[in-house]
Amino acid sequence: MTYRLAHAPGTRAAEEFALESPGPVGTWAPVQAGTLPAVAPFDVLGAGSSRWISVVTVAALVGLWTLATTLAWVPPLFLPSPQAVWRAFVAAWQGNIQGGEPLVQHLKWSAIRVFGAFALAVVTAVPIGIAMGVSRVARGVFDPPVEFYRPLPPLAYLPLIVIWFGIDETAKILLIYLACFAPIALAAKAGVRSASMEQLNAAASMGASRWQVVRHVVIPSALPEILVGLRIAIGFGWTTLVAAEMVAATVGVGQMVLNASNFLRTDLVVAGILVIGLVAWTFDLLMRWVEVRLAPWKGRV
Repeated sequence: MTYRLAHAPGTRAAEEFALESPGPVGTWAPVQAGTLPAVAPFDVLGAGSSRWISVVTVAALVGLWTLATTLAWVPPLFLPSPQAVWRAFVAAWQGNIQGGEPLVQHLKWSAIRVFGAFALAVVTAVPIGIAMGVSRVARGVFDPPVEFYRPLPPLAYLPLIVIWFGIDETAKILLIYLACFAPIALAAKAGVRSASMEQLNAAASMGASRWQVVRHVVIPSALPEILVGLRIAIGFGWTTLVAAEMVAATVGVGQMVLNASNFLRTDLVVAGILVIGLVAWTFDLLMRWVEVRLAPWKGRV
């Protein structure tokens, strides 16, 4: 049997409460346990598959696109039809576009630049981000330059990179590298704080050294945040690709899109955008799979 305390006598709340309470006002009145409503356990936020919702959404967008172009709501120069985009994609795949290079070559060079810069960013940004989280000295050294250049658009410091490193592949990869570095480093820094003091004290009480605490407690706790940072960074990498391939590039998906825009080939521009989006989305799905395998506890503890 559970109890509740009635309100102070003489108040309106006490008078209303006395009508419902079987006991005298100002005393502990018994309440039957069965009168409380049953509450279902709270599920994980966002649980469940959204695959079919995504399929329906994409189908609706494609249908709206087809309808808009069929009824000529928008001129073809601004919004080509899906059929025109498909024909441009086939022509690009066969190399029947400006420059004569097939789409496979454009995609290969773009992938080398993006994933090469991304790999360099992962190798350098993750250790630096973890060091910024566990050491005030490292935070004092690396935090100001990272926070300074992070909000700058890549086109702002692109001329400076060209002056310093020329117009070869070094400038392109460095530009994409800088776009990927900041989100990874800041994600690793934020992930360090995911390790609770109870975990740190428990490891220290068992005789773990500072390096062992970082290796076995801090890094696993920071792993979910780091993986999210990787997903964000690869998106920034593909976004910066077009700007990077503006620097005297003769091949690459970004260069193909820029070249097509000069000739008002909107169909080829849309085809290039869809190719970049599909490649980035495929990598994002891969990163989600890795996140589920490496950090299955994320969102559950």
